[in-house]
Amino acid sequence: MTRPRPEPVQVVKQRRDAALNALIQGVPYIQFLGIEFDRRGDELTAVMPFQDRLIGNPLLPALHGGATAAFLEVTAIIGLSWAMLWDRIESGALDPDELAKGNLPRLPKTIDFTVDYLRSGLPRDAYARAHVARSGRRYASVKVEAWQDNRARPFAQASGHFLMPRANDG
Repeated sequence: MTRPRPEPVQVVKQRRDAALNALIQGVPYIQFLGIEFDRRGDELTAVMPFQDRLIGNPLLPALHGGATAAFLEVTAIIGLSWAMLWDRIESGALDPDELAKGNLPRLPKTIDFTVDYLRSGLPRDAYARAHVARSGRRYASVKVEAWQDNRARPFAQASGHFLMPRANDG
């Protein structure tokens, strides 16, 4: 008996991208802020393209602290969700085609979220990455760092704790 041929890598990549896009489309606030996600394997980089409406202080000008905090929190939640989904997709426990059809699991819920503003966010694109420090069945801890021109010079960072959805919650 011959083994089935593996799917072409491009098909697998398209399926993963469709699953990620479905996850992102499930959160309207992400579209409101214009946040995009760049996926390279299991690593996500959030991108918040600059828009004039994100400016909080036009005299500096500087990004609004609320927009910065929302960017960091969205990055943490999507990063945590994608890490959880990636393992389930890779193990075969979750069909990425089902995600792409909109059959999405529940997202983690924020318990607390603390933002450190390190310097003013400039009127330009911002980038962020989340690092899942701990993820269990009930609770997760995530750290996020945002930068603009130089990743070694973050303008904001955050840490958050999240209540994980139960296994039977979608």
